[in-house]
Amino acid sequence: MAEIIWSARAIQDINEIATYISKDSPRYAQEQVKLFFERAEILTQHPLIGRIVPELKVKTIRQLLCGYYRIIYEIINEDQVAIITLHHAARLLGNNKDVRLYLKRKRK
Repeated sequence: MAEIIWSARAIQDINEIATYISKDSPRYAQEQVKLFFERAEILTQHPLIGRIVPELKVKTIRQLLCGYYRIIYEIINEDQVAIITLHHAARLLGNNKDVRLYLKRKRK
């Protein structure tokens, strides 16, 4: 069973998404946050379930879809999965500076 590690960036993403959605519907914002955590829970049993992020083409960096969002994560080892960021699917991942910084740190 793999442990899920939520990065500070991923938690910040969730908070920002919830704040944005709550402007129209606090109830839906709460539901969306709950969905993020529920969707990621599958990674404890099946870390390879997500597909490789096509823009990155790195075997260990994968994504799960959750509504309009991509949960971007890295398989650290068979016992740990790190959620890197949550990203709106309509936006270009190349514009996500946190993914670029994460990859840059990993390559050092």
